Amino acid sequence: VEFFPLQNLSVYMFLFISDPRVKGWLLLENYTPTFIFSVLYLLIVWLGPKYMRNKQPFSCRGILVIYNLGLTLLSLYMFYELVTGVWEGGYNFFCQDTHSGGEADMKIIRVLWWYYFSKLIEFMDTFFFILRKNNHQITVLHVYHHATMLNIWWFVMNWVPCGHSYFGATLNSFIHVLMYSYYGLSAVPAMRPYLWWKKYITQGQLTQFVLTIFQTSCGVVWPCAFPQGWLYFQISYMISLIILFTNFYIQTYNKKASSRRKEYQNGSTATVNGYTNSFSSLENNVKQRKQRKD
Repeated sequence: VEFFPLQNLSVYMFLFISDPRVKGWLLLENYTPTFIFSVLYLLIVWLGPKYMRNKQPFSCRGILVIYNLGLTLLSLYMFYELVTGVWEGGYNFFCQDTHSGGEADMKIIRVLWWYYFSKLIEFMDTFFFILRKNNHQITVLHVYHHATMLNIWWFVMNWVPCGHSYFGATLNSFIHVLMYSYYGLSAVPAMRPYLWWKKYITQGQLTQFVLTIFQTSCGVVWPCAFPQGWLYFQISYMISLIILFTNFYIQTYNKKASSRRKEYQNGSTATVNGYTNSFSSLENNVKQRKQRKD
């Protein structure tokens, strides 16, 4: 005790002693597997496009429908379980610690493990982009978001696996129901003309980040036993996502809309499913269809 001041004891416990309720759970016992998966992901992001450079893109249409349907159902399950768990535990919106919800806390912990594990499954988003040679979709935002979420949630599950951690995961699960259902339907060519809500998914994601910052800030203003350090970290991470997603939104939608208006004024525009067709002739359009299998 002489060499380790008492006031630092809580810091020591927070950093080195994980929550006993998740002891022995798959992938949570040790950080090494999560770290290795993350490194492998980044290596595939780097080497995959190089490997595919001189190869024909894969269609992946059938497996994309199954994959996106599976993630839609998993997200719906997590959203339902989180909402009901929060209700059963009488969670406080403004600040909820990690040990006062009784059996509801264990329900939240179990579903948040699935939420953590889903971040590993979602690495496949990027791998499908590589296989289909949609490299323009592998942006800094995409890689940053996927690589960081798995790692962040490993630490969340080890130290704050319930309580105030529920809110962002609940909103994100709801957004993912909309997002993966959209991607699943878009893998079916006949459905593409009817899909109009992609833009609103991004708006929903930005709204999610803002609401998470607000709810997390409540825990700072009206604190409880939930660790303050996690609250500050979450606010910082949400701000980084708002910056990156806002930039994506501007680049994807605002500039595209401006470009469409200019082309329309020149009388040379053609639109498909609400997006400008970048080919100036039917001949080029036909060539592009032949090159792509899906």
